[in-house]
Amino acid sequence: MTDSKYFTTTKKGEIFELKAELNSDKKEKKKEAVKKVIASMTVGKDVSALFPDVVNCMQTDNLELKKLVYLYLMNYAKSQPDMAIMAVNTFVKDCEDPNPLIRALAVRTMGCIRVDKITEYLCEPLRKCLKDEDPYVRKTAAVCVAKLHDINAQLVEDQGFLDTLKDLISDSNPMVVANAVAALSEIAESHPNSNLLDLNPQTINKLLTALNECTEWGQIFILDCLANYMPCDDRESQSICERVTPRLSHANSAVVLSAVKVLMKFMEMLPKDLDYYGTLLKKLAPPLVTLLSAEAELQYVALRNINLIVQKRPEILKHEMKVFFVKYNDPIYVKLEKLDIMIRLASQANIAQVLAELKEYATEVDVDFVRKAVRAIGRCAIKVEQSAERCVSTLLDLIQTKVNYVVQEAIVVIKDIFRKYPNKYESVIATLCENLDSLDEPEARAAMIWIVGEYAERIDNADELLESFLEGFHDESAQVQLQLLTAIVKLFLKKPTETQELVQQVLSLATQDSDNPDLRDRGYIYWRLLSTDPVAAKEVVLAEKPLISEETDLIEPTLLEELICHIGTLASVYHKPPSAFVEGSRGVQHKRLPARAVITLVKRTGLSGSNMGAGLGVAPAAMPASLGGAPAVGGGLGDLFDLGGGVGMPTGSYVAPKTVWLLAIKAKGLEISGTFARRGGIIQMDLSLTNKAMSVMTDFAVQFNRNSFGLAPAGPMQVLTPLSPNQTIDVSLPLSMSGPVMKMEPLNNLQVAVKNNIDVFYFSCQYPLSLLFVEDGRFYRQVFLATWKDIPNDSEAQFQIKDIHLNSDVASNKLQGSNIFTIAKRTVEGQDMLYQSIKLTNGIWVLAEMRIQTGNPNYTCTVPRIVYASLLHSQ
Repeated sequence: MTDSKYFTTTKKGEIFELKAELNSDKKEKKKEAVKKVIASMTVGKDVSALFPDVVNCMQTDNLELKKLVYLYLMNYAKSQPDMAIMAVNTFVKDCEDPNPLIRALAVRTMGCIRVDKITEYLCEPLRKCLKDEDPYVRKTAAVCVAKLHDINAQLVEDQGFLDTLKDLISDSNPMVVANAVAALSEIAESHPNSNLLDLNPQTINKLLTALNECTEWGQIFILDCLANYMPCDDRESQSICERVTPRLSHANSAVVLSAVKVLMKFMEMLPKDLDYYGTLLKKLAPPLVTLLSAEAELQYVALRNINLIVQKRPEILKHEMKVFFVKYNDPIYVKLEKLDIMIRLASQANIAQVLAELKEYATEVDVDFVRKAVRAIGRCAIKVEQSAERCVSTLLDLIQTKVNYVVQEAIVVIKDIFRKYPNKYESVIATLCENLDSLDEPEARAAMIWIVGEYAERIDNADELLESFLEGFHDESAQVQLQLLTAIVKLFLKKPTETQELVQQVLSLATQDSDNPDLRDRGYIYWRLLSTDPVAAKEVVLAEKPLISEETDLIEPTLLEELICHIGTLASVYHKPPSAFVEGSRGVQHKRLPARAVITLVKRTGLSGSNMGAGLGVAPAAMPASLGGAPAVGGGLGDLFDLGGGVGMPTGSYVAPKTVWLLAIKAKGLEISGTFARRGGIIQMDLSLTNKAMSVMTDFAVQFNRNSFGLAPAGPMQVLTPLSPNQTIDVSLPLSMSGPVMKMEPLNNLQVAVKNNIDVFYFSCQYPLSLLFVEDGRFYRQVFLATWKDIPNDSEAQFQIKDIHLNSDVASNKLQGSNIFTIAKRTVEGQDMLYQSIKLTNGIWVLAEMRIQTGNPNYTCTVPRIVYASLLHSQ
């Protein structure tokens, strides 16, 4: 009979009987009793009263019985901490048992008993097990260190277990190495600044050696660790890629995705003209395709990861379009994901094939899938210009089917096609107008109204069409009302004599009869524009519109880089960084790809690779450790030299004096002055809040609008005491780079909202771009020369920094204080030439050259045009 019999008992009040059996002299009876206890515990019965009797059963040579007792201990030790101390002696004894399985079992159970009182007693047994002769015991002990660290981090550090873990990375057994890496990685995640995994080429070599021999989960731990390593140069990157590539053929999909993550990261360091780069691209395609032959759930995970990969490197799967064609029995979530990837891979070479598929999908029975297929046809038209005419023809064929939801989706995407290709496909408007009566969805109605308003001069009865929508104005959604208002104003500006009554009617409805503030505001703006300056109204409302972009749904580049670094994890499925969904994610580090693919570079005319190589042979001037910091807002590059400090002052970053950002007269008595600084790698906004009103101010909060680099408050504004009249409080607000990104004009503009108990106030300020220069911005010398050769001669802007009375060494030292690093120094014809690198928080690198003539206070600096504009003119 199987052990299931222990779960079928219906007896009540059996605790006393179990107690007697647990204390029996017969081993078999004792084992049966423990099994009954475990069964009762499993189904939710409280058997904690038997704790001392079960613990007494630990003194046995029977491995099965010992496992059962340890299982009981793990479950009840937390509720019976005083009794759990009774087991310590047995743990110590079992850790010295001749049988390695018992030693490992003891140390594993020790790690699972989360009781502070007994952890210190377990340190000595754990130390012995970490140095045990049997690798099975060592690998178990390695994981136990991570568990113990979670309970009492200080104890683990004081006992030197972290150093022992680091030593285990050099262990001869690959599974010990894998578990040591897993334990160190887990500890490092909760302590991101601890630098526990100090990876170097020697350690990496040991990990790669262990990679071939450990289990699949051990391989995943090692690959994830490798993904956090930054190679010294492209040669080391290629070497690692060559040794990781065999993992692509592993049967476990998690191993494959972890290997893909490592290769995607290290490919950034490889020159694109390298033969191996092309070979690697070809090797990445087959394993990704193979993942799509698994079960639907695994397919979905693979497709979400592939979606990221094709956004970063579409060339990997550009010849594999057919594997993403939808199958009839695919679940809807797989179908929609495949459809998305098909659009990303669409090109002039395969567009005919893609369109044929999409047209077929548009006749399916699943409404959501059909809608997505019709939208996909529109996206193809916008992405591949040569296919636009064919796409429009396909959409017209679909409109002729008269299927309601197909017609409505087609009209929505045709509107986008009109915006991408103005004055090209307007001949289809008549067909669209025929289907006006069948539109009942807000988005489709709004799209049709936009088309009528935009092309009113080409539609004879445009006024009648818009008037038909106006009849039920108050029943329409806000989206349709806003579009109808704008369309009728456009119509009036194009045909003023015929539509005066119509425009007055819609303006009256929008401003007097509506309670929607957005609609009212827009109505008043149009009314005032039309009544005061019709010419200006025409310039505003009928202004030329920017063309819509090819891919409006691409993930923002900085976020994409971070998600690529998390391939094979939940982040790659959610398409969100871990900080967005992991509880207590303050310790979560934002990962970035290496800089190779996003370098912004310049090259001086006449500077050849050979003489640059000579420059790399000269050691740069000795530089002090970076003190962090930022230049003045509006101070230009000259401020980075901190000229006010004088030559004899210690080098460091320049922090501008505070300036008034919000006047008291505009903020009901609240005056805000501020500046920005970078201290210890953390960007800070230093504010002075002054109360010039007569009442006390409390409940301060701050929020940033979307901005070019994703600056956002890292926490709430700490104003701990009320701000009394005529009082000033200084506040330092730490900033993070995890906010939403939107390009601003100028690039470094920051829009801020500050709230208190009185009102919400808005102001804008400009932060210095040097605030974004990160501490690890020293470019690898080995890569510098190869990179420099690739830079086109015409991608540069040259300007002068005037009145800098410093020699090149002092200037170099001062610039390092703001994270501008000198890679090499050369002297040519009496001029010192400094070759420098800067890295921005979004991973963009800048290489630049600065010429310093002895005795000449004006420096000549060469940087990329885009960087020159943003560093100087935006401030």
